[in-house]
Amino acid sequence: MRTHEIGNRTYIIADVDPLDVDGVRTIAVGSVLWLVAFIGLIPFYGRLEATDREWWLWTCLAGFGLGVIGWDFCRRRRNARLARGTAAEPD
Repeated sequence: MRTHEIGNRTYIIADVDPLDVDGVRTIAVGSVLWLVAFIGLIPFYGRLEATDREWWLWTCLAGFGLGVIGWDFCRRRRNARLARGTAAEPD
């Protein structure tokens, strides 16, 4: 454990490793959840259209698409860091 003193306060910091250093797993799970939401809304397309909420469907699709782009970015960043030998363990 480490302590930091800032002003008149002392903060104790535990020695804990981060769960997901590179974010690849986090982005992948988020992308899958957006895809599941998109697929779950498809049967309700008619009802969404009738109530002017079609954007829910397209928001889920956009979330999935952006998640895939983010997943690829994080994966490439992790692989480059591993190639340099400065990263922790891969997923």
